[in-house]
Amino acid sequence: MLLDRFLRYVQIDTQSDAHSPTQPSTMKQKDLGKVLAQELLDLGLEDAHLDEHGYVYATLPATPGKEGAPVICFCSHMDTSPDASGKDVKPLVHKNYQGQDLVLPDDPSIVIRMADHAGLDQCIGHTIITASGTTLLGADNKSGVAAIMTAVETMVNNPGIEHGRVRILFTPDEEIGRGVNAVDMDKLAADFGYTIDGEEFGSLQDETFSADGARITITGVSAHPGMAKGHMENSIKIAADIIAALPKDRLSPETTEGKEGFLHPVEMEAKAESARIDFILRDFDTAKLTDLANDLADVIIAVAPNYPNSEIKLSITEQYRNMKEVLDEHPHVMALAETAIRNVGITPKPDSIRGGTDGSRLSFMGLPCPNIFAGEHAFHSKYEWASLEEMEAAAKVVVEICRLGAE
Repeated sequence: MLLDRFLRYVQIDTQSDAHSPTQPSTMKQKDLGKVLAQELLDLGLEDAHLDEHGYVYATLPATPGKEGAPVICFCSHMDTSPDASGKDVKPLVHKNYQGQDLVLPDDPSIVIRMADHAGLDQCIGHTIITASGTTLLGADNKSGVAAIMTAVETMVNNPGIEHGRVRILFTPDEEIGRGVNAVDMDKLAADFGYTIDGEEFGSLQDETFSADGARITITGVSAHPGMAKGHMENSIKIAADIIAALPKDRLSPETTEGKEGFLHPVEMEAKAESARIDFILRDFDTAKLTDLANDLADVIIAVAPNYPNSEIKLSITEQYRNMKEVLDEHPHVMALAETAIRNVGITPKPDSIRGGTDGSRLSFMGLPCPNIFAGEHAFHSKYEWASLEEMEAAAKVVVEICRLGAE
């Protein structure tokens, strides 16, 4: 049931595109949206639909007598990361995994080894799903989508499971930071929610990075290279000097862990006359984003005197904020999920995300929204894998949250 769904979903290319100005950023994300909306209609959720912005909304009505229970939303995103191809995904099913290396046949250099993947040692006997070696799998976040769909089907087919009204939301463009840009909160009309988009089995996350984007724009001095002496100030070289001046032993993803923040160049476009460098700034303490911006400004101050006739500008854009700032005001939301995870026989693992989710912004839009595990691992890469048993457990947690919410 869940496996069949998941295998169908990952074969639909839903890669998002940060360079596209449209909403959604790629129209192919709607291909999965149409499938999901129809499946929800077939399950009897009469209002299920895909809107013009690429969102799937649906309502599972409350069981009789539970109409006054809190309205709970479950959310997963449909898009896959631009970091690796999502086209022509060929999912492979490895039954009864026994700890062996998984050599992916379309590129035998891609080998999933237990020693390299935290959590794989906990999956002995599981059914493991991988891609074939040339694409990502798409478990991020089609694991969550499949878990939510399976939970809905379970509740539809078992009317003895009492629950309040349940709202379903599937989003586009989460991977490029636009996942909830056009969500209709009035239409959603939920009291609180959960994203199903976590990695470690049993994880329950109420904290994300706070995030800003930074852009450095450089306007150099261009001249004919044959007559450039004393005149040219090459923007490519200015950009290179800025990158070279970044801290080497701190403040970068490759040198930080836990609650440590970083500033990270993610894209550069450069010609001799002009250049642009885009950064992401991340820290769990929102106030420290200002410190990171100041660190970047100090780098510019150090480099700029070498190029007196050029212009170097820094701009900062707010992206999202640590959802813990909101969730600490709604402790019952985390408590409900912790109880549900424990009730299905799993030890809850409260944790922080060194990243963000749709729940980060939804929390600040009025929908307190922590994140729950989904059985997805090693995402954004050709090494991505998923555990069927962990996805099934996530579906059980969704059902149990709905049952507890109606008590």
